Amino acid sequence: MGNLPQPEPGLTADTLIARAAALRPLLYEQQEQSDARGRYSDEVHERLLREGFYRILQPRMFGGYEFSLETYIRAVMELSHGHPAGGWCFTLAASHGLVLASHWPLEAQRELFGADGDFRCAMTAGPTGTYRRVDGGYIVSGVHPFASGIPVSTHFMGAGLLRSDGGGAPQIVYFVVPRERFEILPDWGGERSLGMQASGSNSVKLMEAFVPEHHFVPANVMLSSEHLPQGTHGTRAHGNPMYLGILAGWFSCEFGAIFTGTARAALEEFEQLLRTKKMTFNPQIPRSHDAFNQETFGEALSRTDAAEALTIAATRLCMELSERWAREGKPITAADTLRVWSISREGCRNACEAVEMLFKAAGASVSKRGERLQRYFRDVQMYRVHIQSQPLFPQMKGQVQLGIPLPAPFA
Repeated sequence: MGNLPQPEPGLTADTLIARAAALRPLLYEQQEQSDARGRYSDEVHERLLREGFYRILQPRMFGGYEFSLETYIRAVMELSHGHPAGGWCFTLAASHGLVLASHWPLEAQRELFGADGDFRCAMTAGPTGTYRRVDGGYIVSGVHPFASGIPVSTHFMGAGLLRSDGGGAPQIVYFVVPRERFEILPDWGGERSLGMQASGSNSVKLMEAFVPEHHFVPANVMLSSEHLPQGTHGTRAHGNPMYLGILAGWFSCEFGAIFTGTARAALEEFEQLLRTKKMTFNPQIPRSHDAFNQETFGEALSRTDAAEALTIAATRLCMELSERWAREGKPITAADTLRVWSISREGCRNACEAVEMLFKAAGASVSKRGERLQRYFRDVQMYRVHIQSQPLFPQMKGQVQLGIPLPAPFA
């Protein structure tokens, strides 16, 4: 079976990043409506579809462009600058083609990427649902919350607990189902969440859905490739070490890109405020000439620059580790992955702090609904409560350094 054709042969990474920057004004203009809707507009979706964004990380074998991780991250930064929640929605719908191409058997990849390679897939990593063994697979039922990007997805990637035929402790697995086998619940958008209201983080409901056995894979690919001495289905099929697909560090890089873009958006809004508003008690002086505002703006700029640099550095390290495996056969260890995670996490923290300091310095007027700085402040709080920023990962980093075994599925 030959490769599927690319929709736009000759498309370059530079062109794609330029297209992402060109989409920013439309995303910016539609922020309010997109938040109320719970996802970006059909107009934005059609642009993303037509201009190649959903295929950035998809293998060439299946009609993708197989661009680098860094190309993807830079595109996410641009889109998130236009609308942070829109960037989140896109990121979590477009990135899981990498996961499928890394870890599913080639037969399953052919079936799921389909005849035209149109594959967009939200994912939830926490196991839930019920799984009944039948001939050839499982009957799956359950509700999977926070499936970011699902309104624009063609597929859903979920997680569950399965017992082996021989008994023993249940194992966490991932599975993929096409759109016709699940329901998207109307539980996202508008005031249903504090922030990232257009991220399309609806719940997914499966009711007696059949999933073939070869559409399940073990969920042991978060931290280490030490159990994969021969690589993955993806490295063997596609010949690209990117498809080693160790996930925890990479997922954090994606968040670094989203929140770097958010901080750029907040800086843009704050600069406009400095250039157009006067000091409250001395209206002859523009805010841009006030030392406190200058210092705040400069500090936030510095933290945003640091967020971008850390996110790009972590992304490059993520790829270097995979290339090292391909070149030397040296596996990616949990310590390696947690290094990627910790660098990108610091990028996220710098970006969030930049937004928070700008919001606090801007004055009470930006606290009103509809003000963009208020939106961006609420958006970064969604990272503050996300599992990526919680104690789990620092704890694991400490455990690895101390030589204490990690629990499943991270071991």
